[in-house]
Amino acid sequence: MTFMPHGKHLIAGQWVVSDQTFQSSPATGEAHAFAKGSVTNVSDAVEAAELAFLEYGYSSRETRASFLNVIADEIDARANDITAIGCAETGLPEARLIGERGRTCGQLRLFAQHILQGDYLDKRHDAALPERQPLPRADLKLIQRPIGPVAVFGASNFPLAFSTAGGDTAAALAAGCPVVVKGHSAHPGTGEIVAEAIHAAITKCGMPAGVFSLIQGGNREVGSALVQHPLIKAVGFTGSLAGGRALFDLCAARPEPIPFFGELGSVNPMFLFPNAIANRGEALGKGWAASLTMGAGQFCTNPGIAVLLAGTEADEFVSTVSSTLSSVPAQVMLTDGIAEAYRSGQKRIAAATGVREVLATSCELRDATPYLYATTAAEWLKNNQLAEEVFGPLGVVVLASSIEEMLQVAKSLEGQLTCTIHLDESDIRDAKSFLPVLERKAGRILANAFPTGVEVCDSMVHGGPYPASTNFGATSVGTMSIRRFLRPVCYQDIPAGLLPADLI
Repeated sequence: MTFMPHGKHLIAGQWVVSDQTFQSSPATGEAHAFAKGSVTNVSDAVEAAELAFLEYGYSSRETRASFLNVIADEIDARANDITAIGCAETGLPEARLIGERGRTCGQLRLFAQHILQGDYLDKRHDAALPERQPLPRADLKLIQRPIGPVAVFGASNFPLAFSTAGGDTAAALAAGCPVVVKGHSAHPGTGEIVAEAIHAAITKCGMPAGVFSLIQGGNREVGSALVQHPLIKAVGFTGSLAGGRALFDLCAARPEPIPFFGELGSVNPMFLFPNAIANRGEALGKGWAASLTMGAGQFCTNPGIAVLLAGTEADEFVSTVSSTLSSVPAQVMLTDGIAEAYRSGQKRIAAATGVREVLATSCELRDATPYLYATTAAEWLKNNQLAEEVFGPLGVVVLASSIEEMLQVAKSLEGQLTCTIHLDESDIRDAKSFLPVLERKAGRILANAFPTGVEVCDSMVHGGPYPASTNFGATSVGTMSIRRFLRPVCYQDIPAGLLPADLI
């Protein structure tokens, strides 16, 4: 690796040191010192973002599209160094970092293409009707306009695709909003090198310096100060329910409340119908085990719950899952804290009344190994804790006595990112009653697939009712995510010379 972190913040085009530092905690290799963020850093970055908005918010779609494409080019130009430091900091395998970089650059380029098409502006025009009786109508034009500076919080589990130049940043920049990123302390070096790429793009494209800033973590006051700064107009967040809810409450308590777009996690339940289990139970068991352990289970779409009818075929399914999981080796988790939370969650499930241990392993330090438990639908419905996310490769099988009891489990769910049904043609009649329930519970409903992996495209929804996310009408993945950072403005009888260029 040729890149060596310098440990500074990027604020309005300048690399800034701090009096206080924190040490990174990489999975492998050498730790580095990074500047610890401060309230002063936040004020400097946000004020620069507001100043930049006066230019960037009124730039052309062509200008912003070019900027997004150059950011992607600059990230690709640092590909090897990004992979090396990302792997060292997070413990994720090289292939995962390469794929995630491809997704990060791909969504930047997709958003560039999308805004050039212009459909996202939702332009509307009701022409004047001066002769209408009893009252004439004015000329009315509507268009979506950028809202101003946006705060973005880097995610622990996606050091590229949901962090410094990830989906929230790309969507805000596409909309015309400057961004202030609070970097995640789990991968500060990765954040720094991506910030260098964005800085290079700012310079090449002649963008205002305050259009992007990175404030490193290491200080909880930074997050609080960022979401409460009066010039910040929206927040993008991917992380824990507890952390996200605390920031959401701060946003709501501001003198001017602002939208908090938090993606907070999900257990992503699967409902396996009788004929699907009878005809391909072994394949489904192996598929679930693979999905459950992908990336050490550190995906927000990790399918942690399987609901099916009790019986011989369910027993065979559980046996297949257990056998497959038992051969999965220990995997390094992203941080020591995440590993400790996984162990704590596993102990909580194991200690719950009516829960049977199917596969017990032993995980230590930063390693994670799979666990599998089983319970009845009756016990599940009595114990809300069984429905709480365990972030890691832990699965719970919920055995129901009837289709009706499976449906009761579905009705009991809180908001989810995904819900999945596994069914054959002969299961459709039973499954019909589930769709009206599941579409009220999740942002994405799948059939005969596993939810790990989120396609970046026009029709993707990555969000859902609370607590999966804090805004059920939004998505953090796909081109519709740009709409989070826009608001509709109606122009009544405004002369053409004053209108936004996209309305003329």
